[in-house]
Amino acid sequence: MDSATLMNILPLVLLVVVFYFLLIRPQRKRQQEAAQMQNSLAPGARVMTTTGLFATVVAVDNEDVILEVAPGIETRWVKAAIGRVLTPTVDDKVAGTAVSDTTASEAGETKGSDEPVDRNNDEDTNSKKS
Repeated sequence: MDSATLMNILPLVLLVVVFYFLLIRPQRKRQQEAAQMQNSLAPGARVMTTTGLFATVVAVDNEDVILEVAPGIETRWVKAAIGRVLTPTVDDKVAGTAVSDTTASEAGETKGSDEPVDRNNDEDTNSKKS
């Protein structure tokens, strides 16, 4: 191989290496973490599905999981539909309320448990000018 051929191939090799470290490797790591989380599901865990449904794990059956979305209402989901396991916050432990997602509560998206934050301020709607 002469140096001219090597100089032509070098950018392609560098491009492949950059793609590996920026795209392929992080994606593989996320897939492994998701599979580990889904395999570690246990009854009693509070979860959020990829569609945003909050529920409690009742039972795990091979690739399926039974979720309780309300008292007495259970649904069957595939493990891959579980987006994340929610962790209890300090307020929830003290108050004895439901478990909430710490990242969502830190971002101000939820309050207390799974209740959405009311972003409509009654004072603002009543004081609008006609």
